[in-house]
Amino acid sequence: MFFTHTIGIGIDLGSTNILLHQKGKGIIFQEPSVLAINVNTNEIVAIGNEAKNMIGKTPKNVEVINPIRNGVISDYNRTAQILKILMEKGSNRGNFSFQKPNVVIAAPTKSTPVEKRAMIDAVKSCGAKQVHIIENTISAAIGSELKVDEPIASMIVDIGGGTTEVAIISYGGVVACHTLKIGGNKFDEDITQYIRKKYNLLIGQQTAEQIKIEIGFATKNHDELHCDARGRYLVTGLPNTITLSSKEVHDAIKESLEQVLATIRLTLEECPPELSGDIVDYGITLTGGGALLKGVQAWLSAEIHLPVNLAPSPLESVVIGTGKALGFVGKMKNRNDSLVYLKEKVPN
Repeated sequence: MFFTHTIGIGIDLGSTNILLHQKGKGIIFQEPSVLAINVNTNEIVAIGNEAKNMIGKTPKNVEVINPIRNGVISDYNRTAQILKILMEKGSNRGNFSFQKPNVVIAAPTKSTPVEKRAMIDAVKSCGAKQVHIIENTISAAIGSELKVDEPIASMIVDIGGGTTEVAIISYGGVVACHTLKIGGNKFDEDITQYIRKKYNLLIGQQTAEQIKIEIGFATKNHDELHCDARGRYLVTGLPNTITLSSKEVHDAIKESLEQVLATIRLTLEECPPELSGDIVDYGITLTGGGALLKGVQAWLSAEIHLPVNLAPSPLESVVIGTGKALGFVGKMKNRNDSLVYLKEKVPN
């Protein structure tokens, strides 16, 4: 088998988090895909959780950036740097520091050849021996334990940090797919803008995220919850606190949710009639951090009149899929439709 005598690493290079999975060990690393940089010296000050905790709290000479936007690399050099550091940290936990790993990395289903090449080159620069690309939606389906390699339709809705990907998969390939540049980060922005407009209060990114987690609902009708939001009152410039309701949060994010729904409907409209029955029988599987939004399953099911299921591990589905794919690269690349799951390979 392709990975019998070498270490295999699966990578989910997300807009919000980077996850590493080692074959035989499971997830060995999971941290935010952000880094803090000293703008005067161009040196990395912190990465991952440490850098995320610095957002909005740094002096002028330190900038916190995310080099991955909408699921693709926007800053190649910084992405390579953060990947190298994370893989080195992961190697200490996964015991592969003296071996060059073979890597399967997930990429947006509709990413361009240039975007895929940037991902491959970034991983290769970190010392990887061979690199394969697997499509996000297929990896999420594999990680969700769906029957990806059978002539049965599976539908995945992956609501990530930067994008939402909707795909219908059958017999190892994507039958229909649409990508929307809206995800959990856009929900956070919606909340920030709503509070600024209604209350003249400027809140931070992490505050908006926490509000979404605590009292964010996809459903309009729910038992109302409340939480405090602290920020800077724009009228006086002084710190201030407001109490926000879950129904207000729903109002803030409902337009973005409607766009997600429209993308799901568009994808369903492109499903071949022969496969539609499978989706009626098996439903839709939700993955990604956005799948954890309160009431999202019930809301989607009511809107599209289909069963909607939550993946066993929504946040980790994609990287679990890359880890599982490590075990049958040889099987997949020998099929008639070469590299059904794994689309790209860079030789030694």
